[in-house]
Amino acid sequence: MFQPDLADIRFGCGLSPRLSPPQSVGEMLAGLTGPDQMAQDFPIESFDQFRHRIVEFNIARKGSRQNRGTDKGAEFDLQRKALVKSAKAAYTGFVRDSLLRRIHTETGFRERLSFFWADHFTAHGKVMIIKWSTSPYVQDAIRPHISGKFEDLLIAAVTHPLMLSYLDQNISVGPNSTGALRQKTKRGLNENLAREVLELHTLGVGGPYTQDDVRQLAELFTGLSYKQTGEFVYKAHLAEPGPETILGKSYGGRKGRLEDIHAALRDLARHPATAKHIARKLAQHFVADSPSEALVHALETAYRDTEGDLTAVYTALLEHPDSWAPALANVKQPLTFMASAFRALDIGQTRLKRTRDKDLRNMIYIPLQIMGQPWEKPGGPDGWPEENNHWITPQFMAARLQWALAVPQALRKSLPDPRDFAKNALGDLLPQDVAFAAGAAENRWEGVALVLTSPAFQRQ
Repeated sequence: MFQPDLADIRFGCGLSPRLSPPQSVGEMLAGLTGPDQMAQDFPIESFDQFRHRIVEFNIARKGSRQNRGTDKGAEFDLQRKALVKSAKAAYTGFVRDSLLRRIHTETGFRERLSFFWADHFTAHGKVMIIKWSTSPYVQDAIRPHISGKFEDLLIAAVTHPLMLSYLDQNISVGPNSTGALRQKTKRGLNENLAREVLELHTLGVGGPYTQDDVRQLAELFTGLSYKQTGEFVYKAHLAEPGPETILGKSYGGRKGRLEDIHAALRDLARHPATAKHIARKLAQHFVADSPSEALVHALETAYRDTEGDLTAVYTALLEHPDSWAPALANVKQPLTFMASAFRALDIGQTRLKRTRDKDLRNMIYIPLQIMGQPWEKPGGPDGWPEENNHWITPQFMAARLQWALAVPQALRKSLPDPRDFAKNALGDLLPQDVAFAAGAAENRWEGVALVLTSPAFQRQ
């Protein structure tokens, strides 16, 4: 059942000539709870660290407005532009370091799960400095919680300032709140966050909830907000008074409280529909577009029996025989394809750290856009499509071929022998036809491209 090479390809970041694949399920699970070595080796700012740019940008913008047309106003303008430049440079660094984590990791399952949950809880900034803060959000809200209870991950993601900004929760006001009555604000109830929590984050599309549940949860969520500094804040004066009923259970009372929101989120996390939704989504992401019902049931059972202990769910995933079907079913998403190619080519820290930001954009950031997966920018809160047919269109596959022909030779002065590369990249899963094509290639760069664009390497 367990196969080391398959483990690294399907559940990790791909094979590497420098790093050994995991040797057991136990080793893969241990990699989730041990020290986060990749976060230490390739640090990404926390959201709290990133926030200083938001604070300074707001100060500079205000100073520019108040001193327009003066030398002092010009100074504030320069500060504002410098902060934008700094945030953009940091953003490029986040791309680089996220790839380096995948390239150098010996715990690939951890990196894949971080990406999976970041996608499940999709959030990105839409304006000004905050639009470059997705990686810090993932670093704070997602990565520390991927091996714990789902309810803790849910609360951390849903109440994070970036999520509140992304789904416009900061403009949601309880119609009968003291703040609305006193200020006579035109802002009203916003249901975005409540709808996505029920539809995407917990119960799933078609789950056992009604429009009334959406509205009642939206009323419960009023008060969730953030300061101009990017800090989370609960504004009780904007919270809708009175109890709210979600899925037949009452939460809250005369005054709004953050504790009532947490209680509702914990109950949603423990709901049987959430167990089924999370189980199927994990099985689809790691195993197949249409996973076996036996596999989904095993994950769902582990979730329900432990009230959402994610390590127990991962254990059920990795110990189920259907997870180890030899046929590679899922097409790698563009980021996974690119990172696994760098890993197989042994293009790592030494080379990428020396590469100019402009070149990184041309070799990584822009190609990801052309392949259909712009960095941290899914088209909506439902994240990236899992279905294979979304990623294997002629346009997207042509972009992968173009990248495979150009970028490896741009980053490596001496490419490996294609026959050796094929074995390093696919290990025991190397098909004879790919081995033959690699050996018959006219030159190294074409041989490497043939391997990278082969169906065997494109799938996991």
